[in-house]
Amino acid sequence: MWNDAVDLRDFYRSSLGRLTRRVIRQRVRNIWDNTSGQRILGLGYATPYLLPFQDEAERVLAAMPARQGVLHWPSEGAGQVTLCDEAEIPLPDVSMDRVLLVHAMECSEQLRPMLREVWRVLADGGRLMVVVPNRRGIWARMDRTPFGHGYPYSPAQLNRLLRDTLFTPIRTERALFAPPSRSRMVIASAPAWEQVGQRLFPTFSGVLISEAGKQIYAATSDSKRARRRRRYTATVPGANRVSEAVFVPVGEKPIPKTPTA
Repeated sequence: MWNDAVDLRDFYRSSLGRLTRRVIRQRVRNIWDNTSGQRILGLGYATPYLLPFQDEAERVLAAMPARQGVLHWPSEGAGQVTLCDEAEIPLPDVSMDRVLLVHAMECSEQLRPMLREVWRVLADGGRLMVVVPNRRGIWARMDRTPFGHGYPYSPAQLNRLLRDTLFTPIRTERALFAPPSRSRMVIASAPAWEQVGQRLFPTFSGVLISEAGKQIYAATSDSKRARRRRRYTATVPGANRVSEAVFVPVGEKPIPKTPTA
């Protein structure tokens, strides 16, 4: 079930939301440290993490699924966001160099079609980055944040899903080790939580941040041969007409249809 865009906006305006944005944005930026001249798409509710790329990338766009809703972005200037079906992104093939998925994979009811659409719009050699709740983290167990809704992932599950949808996992980072509390003391000590968590208990991070590359498979000669079909016309003994033509795989004998009276 998708989080509503208004609820997501209100969360990121809160003190806990600002902490979340700051911590995850730093990780995302460390992975994509140079996007000069590239085209970037944010799918889901990725706008809190797209702002650092606006002055560097050639183009930055956001797409929000219809079931989530849409909000104007950026707050000033012309809009750079569109409302779409998660399985039908309104962009041409191979038109984006980077795609960032936030608040999307854990909510989508059309997960594999959505990832196939991402694969379609990514340029050859393009990169995908996904931010999902960690199955073992405390953030996935408390519904006071958007990461407490939907389907959380373990690193193994996430890597398997990416491979099954024609992506090659490159790296997985972890973030949000502080508990999801609005306490001023917890928020003030968040940098210390991040440092200690990365060293001592990385398994229990709040989110997983995974980068993957687009795979391009070449069809083998056997697979091409298996898809070929040849038309045969077979006569049936004792019949006064020719049986219907059928398509059969190369190398197999045709089985004629018995004519009806």
